Amino acid sequence: MATERQKRIARALTALIPRAPFIDAEAIREAARSRHMRPLSPERATWLAAISHIRHAHTDYDVLMDDGYDRDAARYFVLDDINDVLDRWGATRRLDPDFSEDNLPDDMPDTDDAGSAGLGRDD
Repeated sequence: MATERQKRIARALTALIPRAPFIDAEAIREAARSRHMRPLSPERATWLAAISHIRHAHTDYDVLMDDGYDRDAARYFVLDDINDVLDRWGATRRLDPDFSEDNLPDDMPDTDDAGSAGLGRDD
């Protein structure tokens, strides 16, 4: 049986990104339910999990990082790719170029850390 938070995450995902493929939606839901996302509202956790998942699974972000780009530069170069995926999936919003995950709670790891890269691992 799903908890109320799990139900809210599922509803948020359907509302935010209605045409996300099942496998991607499952990964996003799992990441949004992870321990480090609990301080956030289900809606914010779902949005951040979706952006992180798309960044790592559907763009060249990790390749850019491996090539030596810093995080901000790599994010800049994949912004349009993220928004293209969001558009294909029927997202109700796009990633703002001025968006920053640096204003997240201090106890929340960066979404690019291994445990929160959209893969649903709890650290």
